[in-house]
Amino acid sequence: MTDTPTPSPSTGAHVGLRVTHRRYVDHGHAHYAGGLVDGAFGLGLFGDVATELCIRSDGDEGLFASYSDVQFLAPVRAGDVVEATAEVVAVGTRSRTLAFTLSVLTRGAADPGTPGTAASAAAVLESPLVATTAIGTVVVPSRP
Repeated sequence: MTDTPTPSPSTGAHVGLRVTHRRYVDHGHAHYAGGLVDGAFGLGLFGDVATELCIRSDGDEGLFASYSDVQFLAPVRAGDVVEATAEVVAVGTRSRTLAFTLSVLTRGAADPGTPGTAASAAAVLESPLVATTAIGTVVVPSRP
C-alpha cells in the first residue's frame, strides 16, 4: 500500500514518499515464552518496505546501508497483525534516509487458556501499538 503519490523513476525520490505493508505474524515466528517474536522480524519487514520504496522512487531495489537508530518499544507476538511503514525523510544524490515504524494493529488472545476464550480469539486494538521505530539509510545507483 502506497500512501502518497509515487514519482516516476526519472524524477527520483521525494521527502514524504511512504510505503506500508501489513502482515499476519504466524506462530512459526515465535521464539520465546509468551509467543514473543524477536526484533529481527520487524527489521526484516523494514527491509521489505525500503525495497518497495526504492523501486517506486528510483526504479531499483537499492541497498540497505545502515541503521542509525533502532528502538524496540513494545512486544510483537505470534497472532498479531502488524503494519510496517517506511517514509523518506531526506534525499541525497544516491542516498535516502528513511524513518520506519512497526505497529501492532490486532493482537491474538493473551491467554488462550482462560476459560471461555477460544484459542483463536483475537481483537482489533483501539489504537495501533508502536512496537519498533528506526532510522535507516538506503543507497540507489547513480542516474545516467
